[in-house]
Amino acid sequence: MENLLKKYLKGDATLWIVFIMLCVVSAIEMYSASSTLAYKAASHTAPMLRHVGFLAGGAFIAFCVHLIPYRYIRLMAYVGLTLSFIMLIWVLFKGQSENDATRWLVIMGVQFQPSELAKLSVIIVAADLISRIKDTKNDEWIYFRNILIMLALICPLILFENFSTAFILFVVVFIMMFIGRISLKRLGVLAGSLILVLVLGFGLVKTIPKESMPKAFDRAYTWVGRIDRFSTDKDDETVKYQITDDNRQVQHGRIAIARGGIFGVMPGNSVERDFLPQAYSDFIYAIIVEEMGMIGGILVIILYLILLFRAGRIATKCSSVFPAILVIGLSLMIVIQTFINMSVATSLIPVTGQPLPLISRGGTAILITCIYFGIIFGITRQMKEEQEYIPESSDTINEELPVVELENL
Repeated sequence: MENLLKKYLKGDATLWIVFIMLCVVSAIEMYSASSTLAYKAASHTAPMLRHVGFLAGGAFIAFCVHLIPYRYIRLMAYVGLTLSFIMLIWVLFKGQSENDATRWLVIMGVQFQPSELAKLSVIIVAADLISRIKDTKNDEWIYFRNILIMLALICPLILFENFSTAFILFVVVFIMMFIGRISLKRLGVLAGSLILVLVLGFGLVKTIPKESMPKAFDRAYTWVGRIDRFSTDKDDETVKYQITDDNRQVQHGRIAIARGGIFGVMPGNSVERDFLPQAYSDFIYAIIVEEMGMIGGILVIILYLILLFRAGRIATKCSSVFPAILVIGLSLMIVIQTFINMSVATSLIPVTGQPLPLISRGGTAILITCIYFGIIFGITRQMKEEQEYIPESSDTINEELPVVELENL
């Protein structure tokens, strides 16, 4: 299979296999998890065909993107950043709401989530700015400041309706800056400032009634409510065995995982898919474990870990900073989002609304995630063509790359 991939699909063959396997898991589990959507659509195949259509379109996009030299990717990112900024503002006034969250635009009849484009653009632009830093403190400050301005413009616009996405984006860019050797003093001040803002914001929401705040802050009360319920459920043993409107998703997610056992009930035999409102999105990992068991759940985790490990290996073999930082940033965005989704499904953290990359339902998220993979494939393709890709057996790593111990990631 690997020889076939090398012939038609350029770049890292292992990552192509991971990508294809995730798409297969996605198609199988969506067929099972989308039963509630099938009831609404009065068609058993319509939701599945829609999802497979996005996967096929995303795979085609990934193939096309992997043929584009990454020097053009960095230029297109600034256009994407500008467009996403405009669309995020547009969402605040003309956005479409689902599940009490306004995150979507309808453009020519097509639903689009601007925050997904914003995440991609911010990561690429951040990698570009970090790669331009030379060895002078003044130079570092200029580009560090530019990254802060970008985050200050984009993250608050996402924050109003999707706190977890804004937070993940900030964390990913923060790690990219750390790997890019931005001053620890600057990063420490930035982290401290963020913690202070979060603490003050949490205290503000806890002390001021919802009715006294502007409507734009409604989601903040939703976040705090989720944290409070999560803390209460952890402390109260009796609540763990009660199913209410507030904890319905969490409780049925637990039941799904418990039913799965070691080997699962096999694809198509899930029971909890009919009780979980977001079985095809936020809680699809619970359905995966129910149907494929602990073994299937672990195998899915391994696929994402392979992505992160390979990204680290690829980054150490890049001859320049931009592709190295970009590969790490894109893979971190996918993997961090993955483990947050899995943590929600297994009741380790409060509900966040984060989908499982490439597996959960969601057209915009699938297409943008495929672009992530396409860019990574393209970087490895170009490295091989330019004979910059050092074989795995070689112990030689480019000493000029200012990236610290990426092999430990």
